[in-house]
Formats: sequence, structure tokens, C-alpha cells
Amino acid sequence: MNRRDFLFFSAAASTFPSLAFAAMDYKPGLVQKHLDAGDTVFLDFKADWCSTCAAQERVINALKGENPDYEKNIVFVNVDWDTYSKDALTMFLNIPRRSTLVVLKGEDELGRIVAGTSRGDIKALMDTALKAAMS
Repeated sequence: MNRRDFLFFSAAASTFPSLAFAAMDYKPGLVQKHLDAGDTVFLDFKADWCSTCAAQERVINALKGENPDYEKNIVFVNVDWDTYSKDALTMFLNIPRRSTLVVLKGEDELGRIVAGTSRGDIKALMDTALKAAMS
């Protein structure tokens, strides 16, 4: 993230607390911290160069724009495949490749999509996450 984006998002997050669940970048320990806090976590394993990942991101962003409850209630975490493909989290979840979307709550995996870009499938996964977050 460049300095201008950091300053913008920092100001936006302090001005609009509901943006606190905007997608964040993965670091070891981040997911467990949120799971321990009872949050529902939506993981997006992606790479900058991946066209399938870009298609998934467009769908996810469009759905977030249509339903603000997604960002208010779900923790979205971007996992850089090039950096974390061999990370303990990736191995534990048996993530086969970039362009994998996974929803977690507590110790449970609630759903996953591998290399799928269907708006309906991604919406169903996000709705599963939202239902879990609201219960």
C-alpha cells in the first residue's frame, strides 16, 4: 500500500468506523486473533498477476457495494499467494491455489470456492458468512 492510500484509508477508518472491516492484508496471527474474538473471517487467497483473482475481487467489491452489512459484519482478509503460499495457515487449511475464497468462524470452515468467479456462488458464500456473523 502506498503512502497516499494509507493516509486516505486511515482517515476514512477514523471518520467512518463502519469501514473498520474493510479488507486487510494478512499477517501471521491476524486470522486467529479475529477467530478468537468471535469474528467471521472471509479469506481471499490471491495474487496481483492472477486474472481469476481479479475477477473474484470485482464481484466481491460489487457485492460489498450493494450490501454494506457485509463489510460491517465480516472481516475480509487478503492473503498474498506469492508471499504466503507456504504459510502455516495456508497449509492448515489445505489451500490448493490462489483464487481460493474461504469463510471461517471459530474452528469451523463454513465454505470455500476454488477458482470460481460466479456472482451467484460468491454471493452465496458471502451470505453464509453474513448469516454466521449475525448469529
